[in-house]
Amino acid sequence: MTLLLTLVVVLTATACGGGGDNGSSGANTGTGDGAAQKPVKLKLGHIAAENDAWHKGALKFAELVEQKTNGSVVVEVFPSSTLGNDRDLIEGMQLGSVDFALVAGVLSNFYEPLSILELPYLFRDKEHLESVLYGPIGEELKEELLKNAQLRGLQFWMRGPRELTANKKVETLDDLKGMKIRVPEIPASIAAWEAMGATPTPMAFGEVYSSLQTGVIDAQENPRALINSSKFYEVQKYLMKTDHVFGYVLLTMSDLSYNKLTPEQQKAVEEAAKEATEYENKLVFDLEEELLKKLQDAGMEFVELDTKPFIEAVKPVHQEFANKYGQELYDKIVNTK
Repeated sequence: MTLLLTLVVVLTATACGGGGDNGSSGANTGTGDGAAQKPVKLKLGHIAAENDAWHKGALKFAELVEQKTNGSVVVEVFPSSTLGNDRDLIEGMQLGSVDFALVAGVLSNFYEPLSILELPYLFRDKEHLESVLYGPIGEELKEELLKNAQLRGLQFWMRGPRELTANKKVETLDDLKGMKIRVPEIPASIAAWEAMGATPTPMAFGEVYSSLQTGVIDAQENPRALINSSKFYEVQKYLMKTDHVFGYVLLTMSDLSYNKLTPEQQKAVEEAAKEATEYENKLVFDLEEELLKKLQDAGMEFVELDTKPFIEAVKPVHQEFANKYGQELYDKIVNTK
């Protein structure tokens, strides 16, 4: 009888313990006790401040991912270069230590044909940029980025046009001579500003404010949203409405991280990225006029200028980069309606 009772106790304990958490913190496999499994936690980094549209878009993406995966995937967002600058974020995604990032032109150091997108005065306006990025060319670029750099481009997000800021008024090419302009670590940006007569100074974004403040550099160029959220108006007097680059930021995912998710989770991430793109794009363009007023109220003086000489100055750089990274790609972009 004692042996029988002991056997019953052992069997009961085994049955009660059999459905518990096996210690896995990986993807929810949906095998009947998903609620007991820990969610997959993924990190998303970017260089913008918390009041920037990038951050708001990233938070919306995180919210949608959690919603669409029923909490089995949680995205933690790290703004203001907390996880590093653009290059750090990209290298982190290749290693799998960073799962997502919002990155733009520095990607061209990892897949060089993207350099063409960084050429000043390549795009006529934002509609031209949208036609390129949301059409076959954009899809082709994302496929090649994955193949060549193991980085999965989820969605292109729009940005406002890049403008030049300085403590000296710039109205002609002559005004750029000797001016030390901070540029991202992007070969096309460096070559183009050299062609316009400036002295481009590649620098991580996190160093720009202090470098302007101390006079290490004279000027910088960025979309109005970053000029505002980074408070460059505190250390720069003039904003030149150059509109020289209609650019993007790419919501990018580590392919290593993507492949650790279940097919259902992968689909949810892709759907969330698409919905967050619509949210961020609307936010960016709704804010453009408001940003101009904010910057003006903060004391910046706006300078309208004739961009034709600037466009002419960078034409040889366009040809140089088309020759180097793909005349066919360049022609397809220019001829997109």
